[in-house]
Amino acid sequence: MSKHIAKRPRDIADCVNAYLQKGDLDGITTMFHPDCQIFFPPDQPPLTGLEGARKAFEAFVDLKPTIKSEVFCEVINGDIALLRANWSVVGPDGKVMAEGQSTEVAKKLENGGWGYLIDCPNGPQTIS
Repeated sequence: MSKHIAKRPRDIADCVNAYLQKGDLDGITTMFHPDCQIFFPPDQPPLTGLEGARKAFEAFVDLKPTIKSEVFCEVINGDIALLRANWSVVGPDGKVMAEGQSTEVAKKLENGGWGYLIDCPNGPQTIS
């Protein structure tokens, strides 16, 4: 399988989508930093590390939906970036399975590409 590397932080979601279309769960996990936290579902404790990334996507791999991400904010400071995006997950039948506005922190990976360090698909939780 070809190897996708996000050359810019805004490219991470497109790389995840490319791996998802191939049903490549291992490839998807390469788009996450080993110390990542994924806040999905938002009412549950965060999923952590590469195993957390696997768990977040394992249910989607067989369905091969399309992830559409429109990044409208990208702030880069050295090897860390802040991203905001409008996204949707569209099933093979064309129906929207999920959508939202995300906030993510990306970090440079050992391979020179970018990966998610903090992934909040529905934005960060509010403090109560």
